[in-house]
Amino acid sequence: MIRRATEADVPAINAIYNEYIVDCHVSFDLEPWSDGRRLESFRACAEDGYPLLVACEGDEIIGTSWSGPWRRKRAYRGSVESTVVLAPDAGGRGVGTQLYSALLDALRADGFHRAYAIIALPNDASVALHLKLGYREVGVLDEVGFKDGKYHSTMLMELALDDA
Repeated sequence: MIRRATEADVPAINAIYNEYIVDCHVSFDLEPWSDGRRLESFRACAEDGYPLLVACEGDEIIGTSWSGPWRRKRAYRGSVESTVVLAPDAGGRGVGTQLYSALLDALRADGFHRAYAIIALPNDASVALHLKLGYREVGVLDEVGFKDGKYHSTMLMELALDDA
């Protein structure tokens, strides 16, 4: 089941995302987030009208997808940064595709213009997912972030939400 996230979901969302901070280079955060910090971020995005979703199996949250401001300047309001992350055992079952598709549908319904994804490389699965959903590569920032003892590049991908 995919639904809008609530504040009660924040600890589970945070636990999933923190695994990407600690165990790999996918997030360029260097320290796990506290539940309080994640709650502040959740509230800010929700109050500004950015969709946040979760995928559930029974009572367990197995993935999350959210959007937030591309940049804080008001002229960028129609553009969002989009993200999807799954619990480690939720991969390979189509959950990410369903969850991200639902987020993109919500963004379209809410009148957003463009969605941007920033993918830490290498990450073939994420690049493939974004291409499958209609994103296109805009460019690569070479060795833009330093984590786990080495530099990593990022790929910027873009999706036209109102042209789909």
